[in-house]
Amino acid sequence: MSQPPVAERREQRSLLHGEIREDPYAWLRDREDPGTIPYLEAENAHTQAVCAHLEEFRGTLYDEMLARIQQTDLSVPVEHGPFVYYSRTEEGLDYPIRCRRPRGGGPEQVILDPNVETAGHAFYKVHAVCISPDHTMLAWAVDTTGYEQFVVHVRDLTTGETLPDTIDNVGWSLVWANDNRTLFYSKRNDAQRPHQAWRHTLGESSDTLVFQEDDDRFFLYIGRTRSDRFLALTLKSKVTTEVHLLAATDPTGDFRVMAPRVQDVEYDLTHHGEHLYVVTNEHALNFRLFAVPVDDWSREGWREVKPHRPAVHLLSASAFAGHLVLSEREHGLPQLTLIDLETWTEHRVAFDEAGWSLTLAQNPEFQTTKLRFTYQSMVTPSSVFDYDMATRERVLRKETPVLGGYDRSRYETRRTWATAADGTRVPVTLMHVRGLELDGSHPLWLAGYGSYGHCYDPYFSTLRLSLLERGVVFGVAHIRGGGELGRHWYESGKMACKATTFTDYIACAEHLVAEGWTASDRLVAQGGSAGGLLMGAVANLRPDLFHVIVAQVPFVDVVNTMLDETIPLTVIEWEEWGNPKLEDQFRWIRAYSPYDNVTAQDYPHMLVEAGLNDPRVQYWEPAKWVARLRATKTDDNTLLLKTLMGAGHGGSSGRYGRIAEVAFEYAFVLDRLGLAR
Repeated sequence: MSQPPVAERREQRSLLHGEIREDPYAWLRDREDPGTIPYLEAENAHTQAVCAHLEEFRGTLYDEMLARIQQTDLSVPVEHGPFVYYSRTEEGLDYPIRCRRPRGGGPEQVILDPNVETAGHAFYKVHAVCISPDHTMLAWAVDTTGYEQFVVHVRDLTTGETLPDTIDNVGWSLVWANDNRTLFYSKRNDAQRPHQAWRHTLGESSDTLVFQEDDDRFFLYIGRTRSDRFLALTLKSKVTTEVHLLAATDPTGDFRVMAPRVQDVEYDLTHHGEHLYVVTNEHALNFRLFAVPVDDWSREGWREVKPHRPAVHLLSASAFAGHLVLSEREHGLPQLTLIDLETWTEHRVAFDEAGWSLTLAQNPEFQTTKLRFTYQSMVTPSSVFDYDMATRERVLRKETPVLGGYDRSRYETRRTWATAADGTRVPVTLMHVRGLELDGSHPLWLAGYGSYGHCYDPYFSTLRLSLLERGVVFGVAHIRGGGELGRHWYESGKMACKATTFTDYIACAEHLVAEGWTASDRLVAQGGSAGGLLMGAVANLRPDLFHVIVAQVPFVDVVNTMLDETIPLTVIEWEEWGNPKLEDQFRWIRAYSPYDNVTAQDYPHMLVEAGLNDPRVQYWEPAKWVARLRATKTDDNTLLLKTLMGAGHGGSSGRYGRIAEVAFEYAFVLDRLGLAR
């Protein structure tokens, strides 16, 4: 029987707001320390040894997951200028191959094949693929470490030659100007915050700094309006926005601020003809819509065209030649509202399932009545639709195939509502094999997130079928801190109210047990990143309620991370979690921070996952947490730490590696549930 490694305790004490803080595993954050990598490797070896008996079962899960996937496949082509663009996958290859053909027909041109480009790299993730306006140039940004430090390359698509123009340390933004020779990109500072906008002209050896944001709370992004008239430089904190515009035909000009920042006021815009359409939360919790003349951005020219609605959260607006597309949420469900810009009549696209996920797909064409969106639910595979905004005709272009005879009528999805301690009703979406009896006998996997206003909408997963076919019910708790029920849902689960996220999740779990969906000895909790924080918090608060917890790249050392401004994301996150340098904010963070609240009690079986190159949740957070749990907990339940030594926040970059990771997680959980077969 493998014995878990014991992390060395090294005394480290600090005083903060009158409290003596002990952090005996702080040394793990130094990857150059001679003990750090060996400790992580020892944990990996222990995990491998404990799960060695599951090797055959993992293989079974992997094979059945892979058997459901059409490995050689083709995406729906996207019309853009003189070409149609698409990607295709080939059996045995990890990455989609990006291609195009002439719009009127002709031979295929491969514009980017990551399966070739990845040679020499264990990790290869393409972040941005940008085609120049005249379709002769390709710029793409790639991460080869998992640390999200992107390198930009440029290819001449007329010759196939990769140019010597290479740009290092690029942030999340990359965009062409209309001259087809100028690239704008964001650059990161030492804390990995995108804070500068730079201009690169093909063939020139030096680039030009065009903008720098010195407020550490703000990230800088650069994009284009859908009309292609403007380049938009967006400065965004968690609660405040400022947008600067530049004519896309004038790349050497100066960006001009559209509306100066006002603390706690957010806005976004889209352009159409003589107006900018601005979505803002100014005096509007759920946002409202203004029309602003292109030639007069003064507040006197702002005209409200869609007022604030307490029951509807306006998320964004996208302009087409004749229509405005509003992405909204109502009653916890995503919606698309279409406005005819000539008549100002509007209608919604109708959907009829209990819950769904809805996103706008690639829509590069401005002069069109066709809107492409992607729809899915827990039982409906991801489906690409073309919708004619004028005639309201909807055409299914592709439903992701599920091999092996998937029968959606075999499954059903339901929505139930838990009641939180303060009386708030919290929705839970569930999927299971049809005919389930609520007798408490079923294992249940309850996923959760509840941060950043992120909406955890029901989505389809072929991998998840391996759980369902073994009798597991899959559920998603739509807890506060997320955005499912509007902006207030987010606001009531952040900062001083963050604990609501955790108690909502517990209320959902208790409700599912009380209603006979499951029992605590069959209940699995799972969350990643900020959802991993959720896992850490509920593990401390109600360890008796769960049989297994899966915490993926968990953000669990909240006080220490929020104190350290050198860590990527820390300063911008102060408006999400709070700044522990301020005593009142320290108190509320300290009250739930999982690492700080580990106590001598029994904990469930736990699988904790990390990435050595993760820039968002640094590897040492889960490592320190596991070390403290090992030294403190009073049970003999399994506690495993698995660190990917060559990946970052999102795990493996290739599709086969990702399937293997899920097969490992499922095997561990199903084994603890007695269902490893």
